[in-house]
Amino acid sequence: MQNAETDLAARTKSFARRIIRLYSALPKETLCQVLGKQLLRSGTSIGANYREARRGRSKAEFASKIGDCLKEADETAYWLELLSEENIVSKTRLEPLLKEIDELIAILVTISKRSRGD
Repeated sequence: MQNAETDLAARTKSFARRIIRLYSALPKETLCQVLGKQLLRSGTSIGANYREARRGRSKAEFASKIGDCLKEADETAYWLELLSEENIVSKTRLEPLLKEIDELIAILVTISKRSRGD
């Protein structure tokens, strides 16, 4: 289990770094920056919340933080979709990030269900 936890920690950090690079490359127009800052906040908080979850003092605290991770991941998917649908960033450029966030959401849903005993 430790390797899976370490792998997910590294994966969420790598995802955050990719979001940072995307934000840095966005046009400096107000709309782009507003959407980009929302994406930056949610996309980088997934890994931070996962890191906190791993250090949870109880199963309930772990489950709560995993829920936070999932919430932020879903929000990140939303902002990525908006950037694409508003033609701010090409769908082609966002496809790898959209695929990764979908996979992260699936992983987090599984962890969340297991942590609650579903």
